[in-house]
Amino acid sequence: MKDDNTSAAGFSHEKIETNNFLMIILILLVIAVGGLVEIVPLFFQKSTTAPIEGVKPYGALQLAGRDIYLREGCYNCHSQMIRPFRAETLRYGHYSVAGEFVYDHPFQWGSKRTGPDLQRVGGKYTDEWHRIHLNNPRDVVPESNMPAYSWLEKASVNPADMAPRMKALRTVGVPYSDAEIAEAAAVVKDKTEMDALVAYLQVMGKALK
Repeated sequence: MKDDNTSAAGFSHEKIETNNFLMIILILLVIAVGGLVEIVPLFFQKSTTAPIEGVKPYGALQLAGRDIYLREGCYNCHSQMIRPFRAETLRYGHYSVAGEFVYDHPFQWGSKRTGPDLQRVGGKYTDEWHRIHLNNPRDVVPESNMPAYSWLEKASVNPADMAPRMKALRTVGVPYSDAEIAEAAAVVKDKTEMDALVAYLQVMGKALK
């Protein structure tokens, strides 16, 4: 009987290893179960779902600036995640926590840094410094290899885009009021994309120092 059981178990194991399709299905199943076990609990932990004190939804101009930040691919060179290591916190400030990003869809965590981390850049420099830096980075950082974004000063933010954008974010939990959505177009009227991007940069990470 023992030999029969061993043979049956061996046959089943061999069948799995020699059947590529079955192996793929089982691997995907194991990965899915493991992922769910790790990820699902995070949706119910207050530390990952509740905003920290001082974090507020982006205003209309800041939100427009964030969209420009994503559109121009700034995240390809700049991380917005300070890791909890001494070298990181000495250079950039307090390490990143999930509560800072509850209103970010999608969040901009990452580790690639062709340029410095930007998570704590809010309030570090003046608006004028940021404008000079975006127009010609080497005017303020001579060793910079960042391209210039001078066209942002000539491009205008489209007011009609803001209300639908904020309504969409409200459906995923960002607590925009009807009044904030209604006045969004007026807030960004006559504003350039440079104005918007600077406004976004100036609130990055200010809630946690």
